[in-house]
Amino acid sequence: MHKTFFEELNTETAGGVAYKNLNQKKLIISYFANTGNTTIADLSKELNLSAPKVTSLLNDLISDGLVQDHGKVDSTGGRRANLYGLAPESGFFIGVDVKKYHLNIGLSNLQKDLIKYSEKIAYRLNNDRQSLEELCHLINNFIDELPVAKDKILGIGLNLSGRINYATGYSYSYFYFNEEPLSKIIESKVGIRVYLENDSRAMAYGEFNSGNLSGEKDVLFLNMDHGIGLGILINGQLYYGKSGFSGEFGHIPLFDNEILCHCGKKGCLETEASGAALTRLMREKMMEGYSTVISRKKTHPEDVQLEDIINAANNDDVMAIELIGKIGEKLGRGIALLINLFNPELVILGGSLAATEDYIRLPIRSAINKYSLSLLNNSTQLKMSKLRERAGVIGACLLVRNRLLTIV
Repeated sequence: MHKTFFEELNTETAGGVAYKNLNQKKLIISYFANTGNTTIADLSKELNLSAPKVTSLLNDLISDGLVQDHGKVDSTGGRRANLYGLAPESGFFIGVDVKKYHLNIGLSNLQKDLIKYSEKIAYRLNNDRQSLEELCHLINNFIDELPVAKDKILGIGLNLSGRINYATGYSYSYFYFNEEPLSKIIESKVGIRVYLENDSRAMAYGEFNSGNLSGEKDVLFLNMDHGIGLGILINGQLYYGKSGFSGEFGHIPLFDNEILCHCGKKGCLETEASGAALTRLMREKMMEGYSTVISRKKTHPEDVQLEDIINAANNDDVMAIELIGKIGEKLGRGIALLINLFNPELVILGGSLAATEDYIRLPIRSAINKYSLSLLNNSTQLKMSKLRERAGVIGACLLVRNRLLTIV
């Protein structure tokens, strides 16, 4: 009995001819995903396979619903060839981007189109079992409301902040309660294969693959949120480091202070240049009696959240703008360090604080000019994120799609 592509994919004991055929099918899918529709002749040439072999593999993929025959291609002479490509609705992927106070969840198809997207779903990320149960509950609710059958959802990409080993599925910053990988725990509760990723890295991957690059190969993505994260693209490839924990930019010991970071150390960049630091500064100013529009809605300083400050700045609140400027200047000092180290072609500013646009970008740019070597920063572009809040969801969907189908 013929096994479908997805049944073959989930058969760990596959070997011999079956294993070889599966890998060749993955190569065909990868080619379609990266290049688009093509003919059997072009596939044969690209993959160095015979036309009969490519035809046989394509027929299997067509039978499984993964590939479509789009009919005859236009030709100036001779026999017209058939054009083949992915069937976008044959498989879907879910991306879950977990923030400190909300979730973003989306569904994409094989062609990277975002079919459904839900933003800022109320959720509180705490490092306890109740928060994990609520996370799984919200994912299941999203799945139940989808317009596609559950068996067509091939994988879930889930982003968390902190130390994530995507290869093993362990999270060392949140929900590290069991010997079993967190990916397997969530998978058992939602019934779909789960892949974990660091949130900043997933956001970076979404941004790198969605139109913000113009051929750049060495790019840094800065996730400016409650904490500060970094996604690194080197020579066109996402960089993980030896243990998969690269990008802990927020924990560079840049300041000589006594502020305790949540990592347990003092002097980290995050202690003075992050959304959490901005929130702390605003609360202190309010307790000292300084004027801000935030006081009209939040009479108790301890109730003030990062989103309140961002909204205030975007409504021309002087205190919010001044504090964001101070945060930006310190962030720019840290980014100058990165530019001196990496000499990147492009730095992309994303995360919650990117919503303040020039209020954060201009002080960052000024500090970069002040603290980095001019020969390096002159060749480094500074751009704002295009995807904004959607970056993590799109990146999660793309990463799980590419890992599951071995798309490179």
